[in-house]
Amino acid sequence: MPPALRSPHDREILRLAFPALLTLAAEPTYLLVDTAMVGHLGVAPLAALALAVSVLGTLSGLGVVATYATTAAVARLSGAGRADDLRALASQALWLGAAVGLTGALVAVALGPLWIDALGGSGETADDAARYLRIAAPGLALALASMAAQGWLRGTGDLRTPLKIVLLGNAINLVLNPLLIYGADLGLDGSAIATLVGQLTMGALFVRLLWRAGAPPTSVADAASASPAAGDGVPSAERPRADRRPSLVLLRRLGAAGAFLLVRTGALLLTFAVASAIASRVGESSLAAHQIGWQLFLFLALVLDAAAIAGQVLIGRALGAGDVDGAFEASRRMVLLTVVVGILAAVVLLALRGPIVGAFTDDAAVRDRAGAMWPLLCLMLPFAAAVFAFDGILIGAGDARFLALAMTVAALIGIPAMLAFREAGWGIGGVWGGIVVVMAARLAGTWWRYRGGRWARPGAWQG
Repeated sequence: MPPALRSPHDREILRLAFPALLTLAAEPTYLLVDTAMVGHLGVAPLAALALAVSVLGTLSGLGVVATYATTAAVARLSGAGRADDLRALASQALWLGAAVGLTGALVAVALGPLWIDALGGSGETADDAARYLRIAAPGLALALASMAAQGWLRGTGDLRTPLKIVLLGNAINLVLNPLLIYGADLGLDGSAIATLVGQLTMGALFVRLLWRAGAPPTSVADAASASPAAGDGVPSAERPRADRRPSLVLLRRLGAAGAFLLVRTGALLLTFAVASAIASRVGESSLAAHQIGWQLFLFLALVLDAAAIAGQVLIGRALGAGDVDGAFEASRRMVLLTVVVGILAAVVLLALRGPIVGAFTDDAAVRDRAGAMWPLLCLMLPFAAAVFAFDGILIGAGDARFLALAMTVAALIGIPAMLAFREAGWGIGGVWGGIVVVMAARLAGTWWRYRGGRWARPGAWQG
């Protein structure tokens, strides 16, 4: 039977997905703006940006672990009506985010040059990339810390507040970029400073918000109004204290999902780092073309991931409330809507290849290399959309253990494929062919798990 044109879940999916869409689209806009402006400085600055962004993107991707682990836990608690746990979890998410942020910044500064060298950077290009990392490190620390705050807000169903903060940071970056890159003649350094200021602003606002959300209620009235889940009938003795001190109980609960999501995200980012390393060894023009294609893919992937964010919230909330049938109904609708969007995105990219590539570079060699990988990018989008939807469903259900296993297997299949394609002399096309293999393996694994239904286990906590 064909799917209905309308579903009772559509309104809630759109209510959650639309602000998530704008937030996720705004995030990679930092790098799209940087890529477009730096690209007109020449091939060498664009290649240096590609190396720096590969490092920062990997570290930021690992920070997403805090977001996803927090979103799933908070959504389940919201569905189960555990108000005190929600407040307590706000403070623990902040501690988790602070640890991730500090670690990320230290790695960027201390290991950045070695990382760049491993990616194939050398000479002045490598030096410029390392300097970009040093400038951007403080902003990265707060940006990573703020990811936990975004996860907490998403889990409660508030996706508008993160949108407002991210748009503010993005606007700062957009205004400062031309002023510093061209007006102050700072070149690549100007791009790094603009991103730094925008991320510091965003991070400070998110940290302040999460700090306030974790405050214990000062009265019975405050406790009743703090969350729609208040008055849940759960004995207070069974609830953790809602204070701002670290709680090993709640940190362990976040860590149970976070550890598996870390493995899953690490394996995913490893495949992308290998792709960048191979592209850098093919040639500078290929690396610059890969940077353009990669940033576009990240932009579109996060846009497609908006439905996955809605999935994390709706699935977690439904399972927390014990509504397994509702979780299945909402998940089927989200997969359908996301795949439709993926098909439309692929058609638009295929039709507008020339103008899109021209917006990033005037170099004929870079444009030629971009043309070689473009069909693979477009081919991948529809089934990549399904992967993101299944990921969101399984993350919301707390099925992080399986996601770690599935992504590890996909990496073990995809990385050798990339290397084999490189040995075959396929160049940038081989790099993107390997990425397609990785995505196909992820699709097979997540679809199999979804069809089995073992992920749909009700309860306030899962993992």
